[in-house]
Amino acid sequence: MPASPFYFPFSSSQESMNISLYDCPTIPLEREYLKQVPCLSGTAASLIYAVRSEENLPTYMVSLRSCTKMYDVLSLPYGIWWGDERYFMLNWSKPNCSECEAEGKRCRLQRNGTNTRIECVHLRKPSATTKLVATGATVGTVLLLLLLIPVYRAYNSDRKEKEHQRKIEIFLEDYKAHKPSRYSYADIKRITNQFKDKVGEGAYGTVFKGNLSSELFVAVKVLKVSDGNGEDFINEVRTLGHIHHVNVVRLVGFCADGFIRALVYEFFPNGSLQDFISSADNKNGFLGWDKLQEVALGIAKGIEYLHHGCDHQILHFDIKPHNVLLDHSFTPKISDFGLAKLCSKDQSIVSMTTARGTMGYIAPEVFSRNFGNVSHKSDVYSFGMMLLEMVGGRKNIGATMDSMNAVYYPKWIYNLLEEGEDLRIHIGEEGNSKIPEKLSIIGLSCIQWYPVDRPSMKIVVQMLEGRETLTMPPNPFATTRHSRANVGSIPNRPMYLELETITELE
Repeated sequence: MPASPFYFPFSSSQESMNISLYDCPTIPLEREYLKQVPCLSGTAASLIYAVRSEENLPTYMVSLRSCTKMYDVLSLPYGIWWGDERYFMLNWSKPNCSECEAEGKRCRLQRNGTNTRIECVHLRKPSATTKLVATGATVGTVLLLLLLIPVYRAYNSDRKEKEHQRKIEIFLEDYKAHKPSRYSYADIKRITNQFKDKVGEGAYGTVFKGNLSSELFVAVKVLKVSDGNGEDFINEVRTLGHIHHVNVVRLVGFCADGFIRALVYEFFPNGSLQDFISSADNKNGFLGWDKLQEVALGIAKGIEYLHHGCDHQILHFDIKPHNVLLDHSFTPKISDFGLAKLCSKDQSIVSMTTARGTMGYIAPEVFSRNFGNVSHKSDVYSFGMMLLEMVGGRKNIGATMDSMNAVYYPKWIYNLLEEGEDLRIHIGEEGNSKIPEKLSIIGLSCIQWYPVDRPSMKIVVQMLEGRETLTMPPNPFATTRHSRANVGSIPNRPMYLELETITELE
C-alpha cells in the first residue's frame, strides 16, 4: 500500500484515529458509515470515500466490494471526523500549493489507480497568435453588429410599413360598398396641379387646394409618413365614408398608393374657425355674436349627431377651432377624425390605453381615470373649452397664460359671471349683448371636472336654441380660486355610477 501523502497538524495531547480511503467506480449502496472526500473525487462515477478503521468491517464491506482501497491514513486527530456529516476534508503534504503559486504555477491532483500524487503545473499563457486571433474575432464581431443593426432597422421598418399597407388594403377592400372615390398618386398630383397651391400644414400632413372639375374644388391632405400603423388613416376613411350631416365635413375620396396616403375633402374657402377667433382685438375677423352663436349651434348639432345619430357612436377626441371648417356661408363643418373611436351605440364609455387630443381641450379623465371614465362627455369638455375661446378669442392650448401671474381665462370668466360683473368683451356692437354671457355659461357647464356633471350634447343644443333654462353651473375651479369665497375642494364622488365601461370597436 503506498504511503499516504496527507498530513494534519497534531499534538501529543489529542486523541487519534485511523481511516481508510477507497476509490469507488459506483456509488456505494450503504453510505451511513462512509464520508466522501471531494478533493480527491473525480467524476460522479469515480468517487473517493473515507471509512473509519475502527468500524466493524462486515457492516460496510458489502457496500465497498466494488471499490479499490487506496490508502490507510494513520493517526488523524479524532475530532475532525465529526465535522460535516457527509464530507471529509484532507490536506496533502507535498507540494505546498503556496509554493506552486509563488512560482506562477498551480496545484493539480493526478490519479493513476491507487497511485495518487500532487504536482505543480505551469499555467498556459496564450500565445501572440492566439491573442491576435481573439482580438480580431472580437473586433470583427463588433463591426458586424454595427453593420447589421442599421440593416435590421431598415428591414424592420420596411416590413412594418408593408404590414401597414396590407392592413389598409384589407380595410379598403371591405370598404368598397361605402365608396368614396379611390385615387392613385398620379390622380392626386393631377388634382392638385403638382401640389402647386399649398393652403396649410399641420402635424399630420400638408393641405393643398385642388379641383376635380372647373366647378368642384377640393382640399387634399397628404399625410406625413410616420411610425404609425395606419390607424389614423383608417379611422378617417371609415368614419367619414358613411357620415352625411350638414355640420360634418364630407370625404370626397382618398389615396392609398404605396407609401403615399392622402384624404380628399370638400374645399372650404373660409378656412377654419381658428382664423376668426385667434385674437380678441381682431375686429376685421370678428363674425358678430349672432353668427358666432349660429356657428356654436352648428358645431353642437354635428357633435350630437356623431354621438347619437350614426349607426355607431363616434367619439371625436379632438374638438378644437382648427378642426372646425367654415364653408362660403360660414356653416361649420367638423373635420379631422384621425383620433376618433367608434363605440356601440347603446354604451357610453370607451376603454383607452393612451391619452389623445390637443392640450388645453383634453378632458381630465382622458389624462387620469381618477376623474372618471372616458366617454362622450370627453367631447363635451372639449366643446366647452372651444366655446369659451370663441367668446374671448383666447387660445386655450396649454391651458395656461403668457406668464405665471396671468389669470386662467375660463376661471376669470367664471369669477366675473359669479360676481355679476360685465364680461368686458366689446368686440362688435351689433347683435345681442347677452350672447357672450349665454355662451360662457354653457361653456362653463361643459368643462365641469366630473363627466356626470356635464350636460350631454343634446342638452347643449337645447341650451343654445333657448329651449333649456340656463343656470350658473358649479365652480369648476374651486380648488384654485382665490376670490372672496372660501377655498373649496373637489368632492370625492364616483364619476362612473351612471356609465358602463365597454371596449372600443375595431
